[in-house]
Amino acid sequence: MTVTTTPQIPLVDLRAQYETIREEVASAWDEILGSMHLFLGPNCEAFDTEFAALCGTSHAVGVGNGTDALILALRALHIGAGDEVVTVSFTFFATVEAIRAVGATPVFVDVDDDTALMNVDQALSRIGPRTKAILPVHLFGRTVPLARLRASGVPVLEDACQAHGATLDVGARAGSGGTVGAFSFYFSKNLGAYGEGGSVTTNDDAIAEELRLLRNHGQRTRYESVLMGYNSRPDELQAAVLRIKLRRLLLWNARRREIARRYDELLADLPVQRPPLPRGEEHVFHLYVVRAPRRDALREHLAARGIGTGVHYPIPCHRQSAAAGLRLPRGGLPITERLSNEVLSLPMYPEIADAQLETVSDAIRSFYASR
Repeated sequence: MTVTTTPQIPLVDLRAQYETIREEVASAWDEILGSMHLFLGPNCEAFDTEFAALCGTSHAVGVGNGTDALILALRALHIGAGDEVVTVSFTFFATVEAIRAVGATPVFVDVDDDTALMNVDQALSRIGPRTKAILPVHLFGRTVPLARLRASGVPVLEDACQAHGATLDVGARAGSGGTVGAFSFYFSKNLGAYGEGGSVTTNDDAIAEELRLLRNHGQRTRYESVLMGYNSRPDELQAAVLRIKLRRLLLWNARRREIARRYDELLADLPVQRPPLPRGEEHVFHLYVVRAPRRDALREHLAARGIGTGVHYPIPCHRQSAAAGLRLPRGGLPITERLSNEVLSLPMYPEIADAQLETVSDAIRSFYASR
């Protein structure tokens, strides 16, 4: 029988962060439950305003989750059957799932070897007559350079689900550099709810208005649906949590960058490839991802010592069974496929102690020293 134990140093410690805001959350939830105004209420409205201000956009439209954010953003761009969307395969499957959900076809390009971000040259080369959007993924907390993608004239939909508060090469924050930006507030994100949540950001008034209709059954007024929409309404409990956390986001992001710099020092003489450390705030280290020889054996070694890790992502989207109909041959995205066999996410959360980082690095050192 396999005995499962809780890691002494988890990949993400949600409870440690909760303890810092427990009283505020309890007070906010008590007020909401007292009113029983449970969705699309004052907290949802306030959070939309506050999150738009952080991103530097005219609008932020809260939705039920990050996948819905991508789907509704594609719908608001009027993308559907027969259209193509240029994107990457090295991402969580929701990116591709959303494209297929509206009837469009993903056109995959590879990622850069050093950053794991969309290869911009390849993306531009795949633009064709049926291309209706480019969907770059700001992966692990680092942003894709958008200037050349924007200059193509094709609408850009930023998958910013891992990049809350990160800055862009165009001098703004993630979510404000394209036509629309999609965010997830899944509980482990830099800005995470205690359930599900998402948002779509834009500077386009007409797109924002359509998004507000789409998230609520296409209703302009109650029981009057003017288009086919969805049930993707954000709820007040999650909006309250997000408002509390939003006030701390930039401070938490700064701590994540400190942790990344410390990891960089501790791992400098080990045979793992460390992620590049940008000088500014274009990386918010949602994850700290190394590339490791004998990755799976190293992961088992760390687990045996109570250290949690993750693999983001072991199977690229184009090799998922659900994407078999897309007919991209094995080996068609060589860097993506190589990364899937090498990447390992180490513990990363603002509350992790420096001593714990040393424990992680010592465990990695012991693995390679014994082989």
